[in-house]
Amino acid sequence: MALDYRKCAEEIFSHLGGKDNIASAAHCATRLRLAIVDNSKVDVKALENTDGVQGVFSSNGQLQIIIGTGTVNKVYEEFLDVSGVSAGTKDDVKAAAAANMPWWKRLVKTLGDVFVPILPAIVAAGLMMGLVEALGNAIPTFHDSAWFGFLDMAANTAFAFLPVLVAISATKVFGGNEFLGAVIGLMMVHPALTNGWNAANGYGVWYLFGEGIKIGNYVLGQINQLGYQGHVIPVVIAIWLMCKVEKWLHAHVPEMIDLFVTPLTTVLVTALLTFMVIGPIFSGLETIVLNFATTLVANPIGACVMGAVYPVTVVMGLHHMYNTIELGMLGAGALNTWMPIASAANFAQFGACLAVGLKARNQKTKAIAIPSSLSASLGITEPAIFGVNLRFMKPFIYAAIGGAAGSLFGAITKLGAHANGVTGIPGYLIINNYFGYTVMLAIAGGIAFALTFVLWREDPEDAAPVVTTVPEENAFTTGKGNVVQPVAGRIIPASEIADPMFAAETMGPSVGIIPEGETVYAPFDGEVIMVFPTKHAVGLASNDGIEVLVHVGIDTVNMDGKGFESYVEQGQKIEKGDKLLTFDRSEIKKAGYSDTVIVVLTNGNDLPDVAKAA
Repeated sequence: MALDYRKCAEEIFSHLGGKDNIASAAHCATRLRLAIVDNSKVDVKALENTDGVQGVFSSNGQLQIIIGTGTVNKVYEEFLDVSGVSAGTKDDVKAAAAANMPWWKRLVKTLGDVFVPILPAIVAAGLMMGLVEALGNAIPTFHDSAWFGFLDMAANTAFAFLPVLVAISATKVFGGNEFLGAVIGLMMVHPALTNGWNAANGYGVWYLFGEGIKIGNYVLGQINQLGYQGHVIPVVIAIWLMCKVEKWLHAHVPEMIDLFVTPLTTVLVTALLTFMVIGPIFSGLETIVLNFATTLVANPIGACVMGAVYPVTVVMGLHHMYNTIELGMLGAGALNTWMPIASAANFAQFGACLAVGLKARNQKTKAIAIPSSLSASLGITEPAIFGVNLRFMKPFIYAAIGGAAGSLFGAITKLGAHANGVTGIPGYLIINNYFGYTVMLAIAGGIAFALTFVLWREDPEDAAPVVTTVPEENAFTTGKGNVVQPVAGRIIPASEIADPMFAAETMGPSVGIIPEGETVYAPFDGEVIMVFPTKHAVGLASNDGIEVLVHVGIDTVNMDGKGFESYVEQGQKIEKGDKLLTFDRSEIKKAGYSDTVIVVLTNGNDLPDVAKAA
């Protein structure tokens, strides 16, 4: 049955803690993206069980609800109408979500916002470098050809001028003039400076203020004639400073002279501070961090630990910080040894998620897990992690074990990549050893799959299939028409209902239904004559004069509506098969009550030829 977009939106909204708890809403190609004020008010379990929702996870302060391509936009439109929330953009949601994040998460998110947009250029350059190297190994004379010289130049351009790419992207993030940012980036790799990779051969010094002011080993006023090829953090900080200076000047310089005073002052001040303070200090710190990271992953034990920890950083939204390290490695002319760790960790999530999909009996779990595992094999792990593995926890742990084992193998065999930005199967495009990479993926994915398939046990309540098809069997037949059973399940006679009043059919001819589904559907065309405030029962009247009470559970009135949701109101016209109520069988059982659904012909004594299905 086609998804009811309106009902899906209503259900989603009902589990978010009210309109005031939604700071902003937008959608992308597959997901509803929400900035939530207080995540503790969100019922994630109920969201996951909503018809049409394929998965729920939080990332970078956003609540992301996976709905699917071609569907999410329609649900989004209904969601805006239902919730009363104003439409926003993805940037609006990001900004609202970031405002609620702690400072260190905002810092990591900012780095991600800077580096993610330049990844296509880095990936393209890395692929070209891999191609050039492969041709050189296959054809020895290729190294002396014009084609080698041309392709080598083309492949190295992105890395030789990496500070320029970083500067432009950072300027967009910090809200400055991109062309001024580009000037600062170009300045840091200017031909007048000694190439940063040749620093060991010596470089000149400019003293702008005599011999400068000595502060320990540092000389204020001294500028080393040294380029910043391969560095990224000094560039980001320089551009952050530039944007601050530019914005301040725009706010204080008279508009009549702003056009030339602000750009000139911004570039000059930023250049002086970059080459005198920011560059020397932060390039040194970056080198220390980079050397530590390189040593860590070169050590098999360190790589093993990072392979296990990597998915945890994905959950925390911190994985974008690795782009900085990877770009530092590539910018320094070395192999990217972090990529194999990410690939092993991601492919392990694929293995665990696939095992859940193959082993689970719950059809919704299968429907989410199988495509999510395929996505993870391509390096996009969020659906697998948040929609499946982390939700059941043990598969997430088994995936961490698989990722650790694969990363250990990768470090031992010295796997590395010529670029960054892709992992999993697409990683073959940039890896330095195809056979070793294949073995590493097999180890990571295989161990995670085997552990999950053997050791993970589906919760019995999750394993019970939730029937969502509309029943067609009759619960009653009468001389005025029929009453289709409103809930999927097995019909039992009234005498087997564990409630004296219903068992005695005090209110009229009755049957019970042992439910397999969790949705109450309209049993005929007619009208809603009553909806209980606790949403556990509904009274209906057919167009032919048949009156029915549908009562979900026994003594469930005591639950005060918890686990129940109504989709109709008194006086509303209905058609056979319309969704009336939903109920959570696990909540009913948790509360200690029977989930038997009772159907009563309340005017049965006035109907001719009444016959019950049981």
